[in-house]
Order: sequence, then structure tokens, then C-alpha cells
Amino acid sequence: MYAERLILETDLSGKLKQVPKLPPNKQLEAIFLVIEDSSEAAVAGRSPHPDIVGKTKIIGDVFDSVPEPSWDFPK
Repeated sequence: MYAERLILETDLSGKLKQVPKLPPNKQLEAIFLVIEDSSEAAVAGRSPHPDIVGKTKIIGDVFDSVPEPSWDFPK
């Protein structure tokens, strides 16, 4: 089993604009997640829990906490 991500678009009546090509003679399981139109959802970032806001202090260099090869930066 493998996963393949497809983003499908619908018209005003809810019908697919384009039907994707699927593998022959296979069973498929589909889970549909509706992508929200709100641009705020895409911009919303992570924030700390209210209990720890303003109470944390970074002491030292955080980049030295893990060796550079473990960061998986593209080269």
C-alpha cells in the first residue's frame, strides 16, 4: 500500500472539474479533506502555550544542541 496525494477541484455544482487517472484493477480508499479558503489559516503560525509565554529564556547557542548533519538541510 502506498499513499498518493491528489488535490481535486469542483465546480459550482460540486462535480469534479477533472477526473484523475487511477491505476487499473485496484481498490482505492479515499478520505476527503476540504481545504479552507481562508488565507488566515495558511498564515497562522505556531505559538507557545499561554502558561509559558514570556517565561522561557534561551541560554547559549541552540544550533550547537544537535550536530549539523542531523538537521537535514538541503545541500
